[in-house]
Amino acid sequence: MPIYMDRHIVPGIEAKHAAQAHREDLLIQDEYGCRCMTYWVDEERGSAFCLIDAPNEEAVKEMHDRAHGLIPHEIVQVNSNVVEAFLGRVTDPEGYYDADDPDLKIFNDPSFRIILVAKAEDSNLLKQKIGANKAHKLLSLYHEIMREQIKANQGREVELVGERFIASFVSVTQAIACAAAVQKQLHIAGELIEMRIGINAGMPVDKDKSIFGDVIKLADYLCLTAGPNQIVMASIIRELYKDDGQSDLNDSTSFLSHPPVEENSMLLLMTILQDNFANPKFSIKDFEGRASMSKSKLYRKCVSLFDLSPNELLKEFRLQQSLSLLRTDRNITQVSFDSGFGSPSYFTKCFQERFELLPLTYQKSYQAS
Repeated sequence: MPIYMDRHIVPGIEAKHAAQAHREDLLIQDEYGCRCMTYWVDEERGSAFCLIDAPNEEAVKEMHDRAHGLIPHEIVQVNSNVVEAFLGRVTDPEGYYDADDPDLKIFNDPSFRIILVAKAEDSNLLKQKIGANKAHKLLSLYHEIMREQIKANQGREVELVGERFIASFVSVTQAIACAAAVQKQLHIAGELIEMRIGINAGMPVDKDKSIFGDVIKLADYLCLTAGPNQIVMASIIRELYKDDGQSDLNDSTSFLSHPPVEENSMLLLMTILQDNFANPKFSIKDFEGRASMSKSKLYRKCVSLFDLSPNELLKEFRLQQSLSLLRTDRNITQVSFDSGFGSPSYFTKCFQERFELLPLTYQKSYQAS
């Protein structure tokens, strides 16, 4: 059966309340074909998250409704291995038993996590730039240092796909220490492989239909605003760092950040591009309309955040999407249209100008690797 994680928004919730609700779920789980695996409760943020093996989402809702009436606000299907990688467990942790109710096991384990995303240049593009042997050595060094520092700072490696790491931390101080150590140890190598790090924090379930999807998405976008071997923090990270009793980072040249209003603009612009890049007829005029910005305001936002004009940003976004598409079984014509280019010849021209090799050469290089 699929496994689901849901989110209950319950202002004022306490660990005891969550334990009681979980016990009520366990009493009737079999009637709905469910298996309540565990839960997390965050008293500070008024949220609880349940992990349930269930036949479908409706069974989860109906079970909760009958057990205690707390209907989930969001439900996402998850992989238990991924949940364990992010959160460290998929079963109940150690707890304590309530003195007034000896059968009630209580634990307070928040699911709020600091998420670090590190990206390096695509390996096939890097080989083209600096040679296969040097690219292999530098990327191997990057992988080695990332893994060492994640472990040294008590983080958890969640995923490595291509040249993109995702790591999860309980402590913002440890996440920042990890990023700073990686940046320092890679030094010139970090610039050569164009490594960028984005750090964000949040809950595992929100609007996105994947675990920590919204948190990762902003961390990814933050990487787009960084230069080679730079670290960009979400505004929430800066605040958490101060709350953790650490020194302010305002004077640090190693860590960049954007005000919350700029982060909102970034999310808006990137969401528009994500939703419309594949449409060859999507124009800058359409971009302005979707963003509810004048031509001059959109230009200023794109330049201030990404150092690109709206036209350049749209083309760059499409070209980055084309790299992923070229790693599938699509042919060049399909890739050109699926990434939003009006013709294969124009796509090939733009691709060669940006990456200094032909799309077909890139595709063959990927297939051979």
